[in-house]
Amino acid sequence: MSRPSFSDLPAVFPDWSPYPDLESAARAYLRDPDIALDAMAGVLRGQSVLGFTLERFVNDVNGVWQEVVVCDGNRLILWHGEDIPPEEAPPGSMTSSLRVVALSAVTEVGCRRRISRNPNGTHRVDSVDVYLLLTSLDEANVAAEDAGSVIRHDALRFGKTLDDGGAGQIARLEEFARLVSSLVGKPML
Repeated sequence: MSRPSFSDLPAVFPDWSPYPDLESAARAYLRDPDIALDAMAGVLRGQSVLGFTLERFVNDVNGVWQEVVVCDGNRLILWHGEDIPPEEAPPGSMTSSLRVVALSAVTEVGCRRRISRNPNGTHRVDSVDVYLLLTSLDEANVAAEDAGSVIRHDALRFGKTLDDGGAGQIARLEEFARLVSSLVGKPML
């Protein structure tokens, strides 16, 4: 019996941007929505989801990589699922990780848009890159023993393009960035 290669995995997922609620969007977009939603439910415990963003990609090295980021007004809850290569674990194995970051740990929110102008004067957003700078330090740089290494703050990074997600997901990521921006620096209740 031969093992399936990662290129045999389905790479086409529907667009999640039309779905206003997390469960519908996750079920439309993720390969493993039950695993993600179950992990997040244990942390949310009935808290309202104010905003979210989703990401996934498929490649020949890591298989399917999936991410859900939720903001409940006080925290960012990040779920990450990633296939384990067949040479490292039985076929179909994956990791499921959960990370919770207090919004009080976000010190800066940045959003860069790439805009194209058409000859008729209209424009469109071709891509958006969002970063959330955190008070924690980047573990990779802290662990470096090189005396000349630069200590950097940890950051969460998200991006969407017309080719990777389309205009709807670009708009939803910008909406998520505006939500987090509106909450950063405010007293947490």
